[in-house]
This record gives sequence, C-alpha cells and structure tokens, in this order.
Amino acid sequence: MTRYTALVLADAFIFLVYGISLLISSSMVVDFERFGLANFRVLTGVLEVLGAIGVAVGLKFPIVMPFAASGLCLLMLAGVIVRVRCGDGLLLSLPATLLMIVNGYIALRPVVGRSV
Repeated sequence: MTRYTALVLADAFIFLVYGISLLISSSMVVDFERFGLANFRVLTGVLEVLGAIGVAVGLKFPIVMPFAASGLCLLMLAGVIVRVRCGDGLLLSLPATLLMIVNGYIALRPVVGRSV
C-alpha cells in the first residue's frame, strides 16, 4: 500500500465516522445549534458519508476522486469559516483546516505533474 492510498483510506474513514456521528449523535446536535446551523446537520452528515465513499471508490475509479475530494475540501472550508465566525480558537479549527488541506491535495494530485 502506498502512502497516498493510506492517506485516502484514512481520509475516507475519518469522514465516514464523523458523517455517521453527525447523523446519530446528540452532541453533534448541540454543536450545530451553537453554530446556528441546526438545519444543516443531517445534510452535512450525508455529504460527508457520500464524500468518504467517493474518495474510497476513487482509488478504483480515479475519475471520481477529484470530485469527491473537492466536495470534502469545500465542506471543510465552510467548516473553517463557521469556526472562525463562532470565535473558536486555532485548536478547534485545526481539524477542519487539516482535512481541507488533505482533501485539496487529494483533489489536485491526479492533475499535478501531468503534462498538458
């Protein structure tokens, strides 16, 4: 297994677990109420689960990878913006920031180094 494959699988696992927890955990309800986004919790969970499946499937069908990873990258960008607007510090914003960077890398990796 390459480091890239391990990164993609870890990314998929993180989003799958977090997405499912958004759908079933009461503590996530409290967080999304604090963010003022209670109506978007289920949608966010579904998008994270679909994104996780997309990046995992992208290992077998590479055409899917940039779309799934880009979607997760944008979702995490929104998460960083929400955290900043709520006044959360660097430590609370760090996971979303790192996941945004990782998914940006995954989304762009097939393009980087390819000759035009």
